[in-house]
Amino acid sequence: MAVVEVILPKWGLTMEDGTLVAWRKAEGESVKAGEIIAEVETEKITNELESPVDGVIQKLLVAEGTEEIAVGTVLCLIEQA
Repeated sequence: MAVVEVILPKWGLTMEDGTLVAWRKAEGESVKAGEIIAEVETEKITNELESPVDGVIQKLLVAEGTEEIAVGTVLCLIEQA
C-alpha cells in the first residue's frame, strides 16, 4: 500500500504560507478523494483542503493552530486503500 503525502498547496499567486485552523479528520479515520480533511486560513480566505486519494489518515504532522506553514509543507500522511 502506498502512503501519500498531503502538502499545503499554493492557492494564490502571492500565497507563501497559511495557518492550520482545524482538522476535520483524525488519525485512523477513512477518507474519500475530494473529501474535506482540514481548514487552512491564508491572508485572504479560509480554504478547505481536500483529500487527494481514498484511504486512511495515517499521521497528522501539523497541529491545529500552527501558523506560518510554508507552501509545500507536508501536513499529513494518507495510506491509500
